[in-house]
Amino acid sequence: MLLSLIELSVLLQPSATSAGGGAPAAPTGGGGIGPLGGCDAGGVNMAMIALMFAVFYFLLIRPQQKRQKAQDAMLGALTKGAIVRTTGGIRGEITQIDDREVTLLVADRTRINVLRSAIAGPESSGSEQAEKK
Repeated sequence: MLLSLIELSVLLQPSATSAGGGAPAAPTGGGGIGPLGGCDAGGVNMAMIALMFAVFYFLLIRPQQKRQKAQDAMLGALTKGAIVRTTGGIRGEITQIDDREVTLLVADRTRINVLRSAIAGPESSGSEQAEKK
């Protein structure tokens, strides 16, 4: 797609020479209006840049913002007693929670402290997975 946009901008730019050789092109009787109906090459380039920014926004920036909002909402909804999995793959039950850290019970009498941001998400039980199928 990017190559086609570049080719389009090259094709739409007015040429300085005629097709025959080194002499400048004679004006067409259009009263100074170029092939784009009065649009200069700078306007076309700015339109292409705006179009590329719009594509990047809708394909990259906006989805990342949505994922970040969902992650923040999930971390805000953590409660004591929830079973979660960390980004490192450790599964445990939340026994204590504060603004920065979470204490997980990973085995009998084995507790670990992890950062709240290291929680990947809630662990779904086997019955919940069976219902989804």
